[in-house]
Amino acid sequence: MERASGGLSLAHYRVLSAIAAGDERASRVAVRLALGKPTVSASVETLCSRGLLVRSTIAGDQRAVQLSLTEAGTEMLERAQLAMTSALEALAARAGRRDDVIDALVALARAIDQAAAERRR
Repeated sequence: MERASGGLSLAHYRVLSAIAAGDERASRVAVRLALGKPTVSASVETLCSRGLLVRSTIAGDQRAVQLSLTEAGTEMLERAQLAMTSALEALAARAGRRDDVIDALVALARAIDQAAAERRR
């Protein structure tokens, strides 16, 4: 998947995806991805320096920083998602049971999301 991600490491892909999904603070990204804050901070710094993310202040909270994707970040994420989906589709087809593999991956994604939601509570 990392080779198909178009120049993004999987860690950076995960951070961009979390921010695109609405987690606008590094602390929330860390919780969502079950990563340490220093790991997320390093990824955010790299993604900002690559022009894929921007930081902005939140009115009324001097300490909080909002993260958002730049246009380049959105495009990079979309390209990575398309390429990774294509790679998964090709692998599923090679397995000879494409629909079963895709259904299993969808079920696994749901289970991961449920487990993460329970962990956050």
